[in-house]
Amino acid sequence: MWDYQYQATTTATPARIYQLWADVNTWPQWNADLIRAELHGPFAAYSQIHMTSAQGTLELRLADVQENQRFVDEVEMEGVLIRTTHQLNILPDGRTQVTYQMQITGEGADQLGPEIGPMITSDFPDTVAALIRSAEH
Repeated sequence: MWDYQYQATTTATPARIYQLWADVNTWPQWNADLIRAELHGPFAAYSQIHMTSAQGTLELRLADVQENQRFVDEVEMEGVLIRTTHQLNILPDGRTQVTYQMQITGEGADQLGPEIGPMITSDFPDTVAALIRSAEH
């Protein structure tokens, strides 16, 4: 298994962050890597997200969605499952902790994870920072 996690905090509420997540068509406004994002179905488990970036297109499946708390997307490719959890937690001081965690599992994960994982997650800090800026305005 390959695993990576990035966290940041914000004064924005979980509801505000979740609102931005659920509005998939506007993801390119705060995710610089994306050219286009389209949600097929409701922002709920089993719906599909079609994303286009400079690197190509990708179909994600929403595996779990908990309003104002988290969503999990996943994609299977080349014998591995790439699963990204986007989590919100309220801290004792009232701020919101935003966590993006990617796990790559499956037969080829030990080899493929270190090859593609860092490439996929390299924009997590910038993406989370842009998400937070959007949520705080």
